[in-house]
Amino acid sequence: MKVDIVVVYVPRYARGHARQFVPPVTGIHLAALCPPDVQVRVVHQQAGPVPLDTDADLVCLSFFTGFAHEAWRLAAAFRARGKRVVAGGPHATFWPEETLRHCDAVVLGEAESAWLTMLRDAERGRLQPVYRGEALPLSGLPTPRYDLLPDAFFVRRVLQATRGCPFSCSFCTVPGLQPGFRVRPVDQVLRDVAHEEPGWTWWQRKVAWFWDDNLLANRRWSRALLDGMKGMDRWWLTQASIDITRDPRLLDALADSGCIGIFLGIESLRADSLAEAGKRQNKVAEYRAAVDALHARGICVMAGFIAGFDHDDEHSIVAMADELLDIGVDVPFLSVLTPFKGTPLWDRLAAEDRLLLDRGWGHHNGYNVAFRPARTSPEGLLAAHRALWRRAFSPAHTARRLARTRALSPGAALMSATMNGFYGRKALTGNLPVDMSTVDAGPAVRLALSAPAGELAHGGPAGELAAK
Repeated sequence: MKVDIVVVYVPRYARGHARQFVPPVTGIHLAALCPPDVQVRVVHQQAGPVPLDTDADLVCLSFFTGFAHEAWRLAAAFRARGKRVVAGGPHATFWPEETLRHCDAVVLGEAESAWLTMLRDAERGRLQPVYRGEALPLSGLPTPRYDLLPDAFFVRRVLQATRGCPFSCSFCTVPGLQPGFRVRPVDQVLRDVAHEEPGWTWWQRKVAWFWDDNLLANRRWSRALLDGMKGMDRWWLTQASIDITRDPRLLDALADSGCIGIFLGIESLRADSLAEAGKRQNKVAEYRAAVDALHARGICVMAGFIAGFDHDDEHSIVAMADELLDIGVDVPFLSVLTPFKGTPLWDRLAAEDRLLLDRGWGHHNGYNVAFRPARTSPEGLLAAHRALWRRAFSPAHTARRLARTRALSPGAALMSATMNGFYGRKALTGNLPVDMSTVDAGPAVRLALSAPAGELAHGGPAGELAAK
């Protein structure tokens, strides 16, 4: 049997990217789970067009909510050509009835426990409409199929060492998608960190990107991993909670193991917005010290910030550009608050009748507005976010961040310069995030809500594996 795994993507910028930076781990992980008698191909729509006239017997679509409208378009095109289509990921898990309107089957939750059964059923012509994944221990996972990645990606060694997060932020789907917090055996993670493919460049051999939501949440396991990475001659990046900066010994171990970048979910510079988000681990008064602690070890600080909390107005959103610069963030990631089904945020905004249900799924891509803000209009929030983007990545702000790279390690300085150049060029040339109200964002969200609420909507624990 031949299987195509398609990682769906919709460009978020007006003119896209000249080069793709890092691929999701989903497609190459699922490919590694395929038995030897299954011929598998991984297609990253982020890196190139999806071949619709495929000879595959089965097409598996993986996608986030913001890309659901494109997934439905692809599913219709494949089914018109006689192909069977399976969908998985957070959107398919939270919206199974809608998904089954467009696809032949849906995989709910984490894929490992259901993947082989689904493939064998498809091979025998007995594909079932619903497969339920379980949140299993992470021991024994194979090395991702890096050989199936297209050349377009700058970073190629992506891996996942943990799943879940001990925190429950109001806007985050992870607690519902990946229950609890689980870790892989350290020796199996180190095996993947050591893995190299023929033809990789020096940079691709050097860098490892951990596609984890909170890699360092388990301190004892983290120290074992970091001890194992010492001497491996790797540069690596990940995402973690800001509370790691209160542990000097852990920070020292990060530097010794080759860490060049940490992504922190700072989200807001207002205590009231952090309380609204349920971000109890973040303390605004500690932000500058946290950034300084990482800089003291030569580590680049990437940080996520969200515009649109109920205490935000247009002025405070734009002012955040200067505040981020002042606390020392090297690479800011600037998104718009987005309600996803399965989160407390979705439930609260639905109860307050603030969801914009006439907008399509494309507005749920993190850079557009899918709800009515408290202190401005949807159009005002979008305009403020774009103004924040232009100011944060203006030549003056970018130059000041680049000047700070002198204090970073060589790998961290290179990472900071690369990312600032990437976003700075976009701001300079007007290549900003697409306003989805000006393009086809897909059918209205209320159409998904009109599906009959059945047993599917409450099916089992879910995981984000099939979407990353």
